[in-house]
Amino acid sequence: MKKKSITWLLFSLLITLCLEGKAQKKVPLFNSEQLEISWKVTDNAFEGKRQYVSVFTLKNTGKQALPKSGWSLYFNYIRDIDPNSISSNIAIEHINGDIFKLSPKANFAGLEAGKTLDISFLSSEIFVNIADAPFGLYWVNEQKPEEGKTIQKYNVIAPTEDKVGYLTSAQLYEKNALIHQLNANDLPPIFPTPQFYQKTNGNFELNAATSIVAPSEWKTEINYFQEDLQKVLGKKLLETSLASASSIVFKKQADLAEEAYHLSVTPTQITISASSRKGAFYAIQSLKDLFPVAVWKNSVEKIQIPCLKVEDAPRFGFRSLMLDVARNFQKPAELKRVLDLMSTYKLNVLHLHFIDDEGWRLEINGLPELTTVGANRGHSLDSKNFLPASFGAGPNAGQSSGSGFYSRAEFIDILKYATDRHIQIIPEVESPGHARASIKAMDARYEKYKAQGNMEEAEKYWLRDPEDKSQYRTAQLWTDNVICVARPSVYTFLEKVTDEIIAMYKDAGAPLTTIHFGGDEVPAGVWEQSPLCQALVKADPTVDNIDDLWYYYFGKINTFLKKKGLFLSGWEEIAMRKTQLMGQKTMIPNPRLANEGFQVNVWNNMIGWGNEDLPYRLANAGYKVILSCVSNMYFDLSYQKTYEEPGYYWGGFVDVDKPFYFIPFDYFKNSTEDRRGNPIEQSYFVGKDRLTDFGKSNIVGIQGLLWSENVKSPERLEYMLLPKMLGLVERAWAPDPQWAQTADNQLSKKQYQEAWNVFVNTISQKELPKIESLSGGYQFRIPTAGAKVENGKVHANTQMPSFEIRYTVDGSEPTAQSKLYTEPISEKGIIKLKVFSPNGRGGRSIEIKN
Repeated sequence: MKKKSITWLLFSLLITLCLEGKAQKKVPLFNSEQLEISWKVTDNAFEGKRQYVSVFTLKNTGKQALPKSGWSLYFNYIRDIDPNSISSNIAIEHINGDIFKLSPKANFAGLEAGKTLDISFLSSEIFVNIADAPFGLYWVNEQKPEEGKTIQKYNVIAPTEDKVGYLTSAQLYEKNALIHQLNANDLPPIFPTPQFYQKTNGNFELNAATSIVAPSEWKTEINYFQEDLQKVLGKKLLETSLASASSIVFKKQADLAEEAYHLSVTPTQITISASSRKGAFYAIQSLKDLFPVAVWKNSVEKIQIPCLKVEDAPRFGFRSLMLDVARNFQKPAELKRVLDLMSTYKLNVLHLHFIDDEGWRLEINGLPELTTVGANRGHSLDSKNFLPASFGAGPNAGQSSGSGFYSRAEFIDILKYATDRHIQIIPEVESPGHARASIKAMDARYEKYKAQGNMEEAEKYWLRDPEDKSQYRTAQLWTDNVICVARPSVYTFLEKVTDEIIAMYKDAGAPLTTIHFGGDEVPAGVWEQSPLCQALVKADPTVDNIDDLWYYYFGKINTFLKKKGLFLSGWEEIAMRKTQLMGQKTMIPNPRLANEGFQVNVWNNMIGWGNEDLPYRLANAGYKVILSCVSNMYFDLSYQKTYEEPGYYWGGFVDVDKPFYFIPFDYFKNSTEDRRGNPIEQSYFVGKDRLTDFGKSNIVGIQGLLWSENVKSPERLEYMLLPKMLGLVERAWAPDPQWAQTADNQLSKKQYQEAWNVFVNTISQKELPKIESLSGGYQFRIPTAGAKVENGKVHANTQMPSFEIRYTVDGSEPTAQSKLYTEPISEKGIIKLKVFSPNGRGGRSIEIKN
């Protein structure tokens, strides 16, 4: 009887457990769509320090209670969070990179339907603009931990108190005060400004009867020109062997430099002289710039081209744009639009940053994991199938700008497209840091072959030491993104990638002289606790300590590149050496490698960090330097210190004037503010190294850079790129301006202001209206209006003097049909002003009370 009782009890317990399990399964998962989430700063510069308090507010708008446990909210954030500052029985954990996880603690009470929950926490730094806010929020129910759901109802609330010194509309008005509209005839006829030009009398009429005479070897350039003529005239011109009364004649002139050209326009003939296809191509760009702006919008039957003589050549042979497609991907069509824009303005190098921690964007034969794993981002904490959702990629892999890559065929097509436009693409294989995508992709490959029992193949391209216990954290908060440089398979991998890249260039018929191998931002602490690295230090007599692994790594890359007929390019760090000065760790130009022919992109001239003269020190030491200075040439940085303006600002604020007033051989002269926008005096640069004549010979060129952490669409790319890029164009091509050479500071300032006024008139009257119609139109940034109230009237102006300002007086948003600003506004009310482009696109409005 006792045994029967026990059996019955066990049976009853089993039934109860089964019923409870069924009941639990019937409990619905919390529906995150019923959540409304907002975030705002509640105390900026908290306690007078570089830190701020902010709050997430969760509002449960549904009928189901938010449970006490079993859920997480993931988000992206660029700041450190103090884990001890978090309220409401909530934990926020840093996962890796910019990824954070918010989840309930054991004593969290849940959130009833209709209720709200405030979660406050303390973050590092000062809050400035929209890029500082958390983003990319998505929800995970722990019953389905592999799935995530994007939070649709999320709102960032603008700060109500200014503790950062935002740029006011009145300050912007004063900044624009000396800008005034010029007569179009007083502007340079060609942009960028030629070395020499002389206007003469009359016009040449370009029409359907005009013919083209050109050497047969310039056929590619003529075809390119004919395509544009088809757009503006509706037909191509007849190509003949003999000049007629109305001809465009191309002539070879052997004594001109490779990129130089002469252009002569008379009433009866246009003559273009050049020694090479490149020179002819740049002459065509200049000739097209003489076309009236209107022809790019609507085709015409004839074009009046003003007569003139031009003798021109670029100041620098290396005129470059760096584009990051690793953090956020841009499709081939947009990349071609960028190449079109570059070719229009005679830029000749695209530095393609296609690899970083957050993405690998190029198909490599034999290594499919680089794109199956490395080219996709979504909800993943182990990165085994794809990378995690950095930079707001969201939970679903393959469904945002966080995912994507160029197939081999697509990349070859892009190379051909660039080559036809005389643009060399320099590929960047970022390493040994910023390499998490590479590492995780090769981890996946390792696991695949390990499961097959093929350890030789598994380890063939493996990039890390599995026993490495080193502790480090990068500037982007990654803790596992550095390649193990002591592992031989690393160099097998890099040579494999290099060989595949070389093969693609060969198939495309594209020039390849160098590969950029990165080298930047490898943090302190790497390799220190790696058994493989420790063993190498002991075994290799050329490696004295862990720091020497840096030179070991780039020495090996340099060796195999030379064997392939290439030279090594990299960020400035590849030319630097760690040492000590008066007991303090410091970095100096590495004397060992100065004669190796390295080409370095020097970005760190950060005003206020102490390395303001680094580009000049490296050039003086013998390194070939591309001026890639954060102070003036980082186009991803925010235009202005305002809450609404997108972009990071860690390196300062970069408006249209920063690239324009950059003086390549003496950028100290026009440096007027530090990275936070605070004014600095010229005395700050006393004691900094100046560029020697030898150093000048090592300045190879200038580069603008567009990093893509905040660039998630073609529209945002074009907004950040333009019109900043036009300042780069002028500095890279045009001769050194007079104001840059004048020793008298007051006279130089006056000359600069006159030149700046000419520049903004040129781009607002000619270039921006033109590119608003080219290739379907580029979405450049339209400036905000400056405004002030004086004597009871609202005065307004704009950085682009030929653009219109329109306004309303009732607080409504201005449109292209609103009142046109022509004189100070005496009407009372909430005045809203907005600047409009020639095509009627509006910028961001400003509001002022009168």
